[in-house]
Amino acid sequence: MNEELIVEGKKRAIIIEASALKFILDDLEPAITRWFLKISRTMETVICCRVSPSQKAAVVKMMKRDDPALISLAIGDGANDVSMILEADIGVGLFGREGHRAVDSSDFAIAEFRFLWQLIFKHGRWNYQRMGVMVNYFFYKNFVYTLMQLLYSMVCGYSG
Repeated sequence: MNEELIVEGKKRAIIIEASALKFILDDLEPAITRWFLKISRTMETVICCRVSPSQKAAVVKMMKRDDPALISLAIGDGANDVSMILEADIGVGLFGREGHRAVDSSDFAIAEFRFLWQLIFKHGRWNYQRMGVMVNYFFYKNFVYTLMQLLYSMVCGYSG
């Protein structure tokens, strides 16, 4: 891949449709798959248009298999997005005309795309803070309970 394609400070996305994605997901030519993964790593977003539900899930699985440290977010509004939402690390379901199947299988549910910003930044930060407090409390609680058991066993002469 040419390095002049990578421009610092620019936001980029890749849009791929079903016929092109079919060649990438078929393991007939692994060089094409590696090339797609190399390009998609330089992008901020990979958008799949007019693809089947199994292809959506396969793209998420392929990205996660290539880079295990990657955190994937899948957003869907219908039953055809359930497999993709379940495969991703974070699944967001939209209440839509297609029913509530995506909302039922997702981690978070929102009514419109405009609420996604608040979900990620505000509620994500709150969740991070709550988890930090919970982990600190967990270690404190276990330390205190263990210390009490140790002191009591010393007083009892380590007898049952």
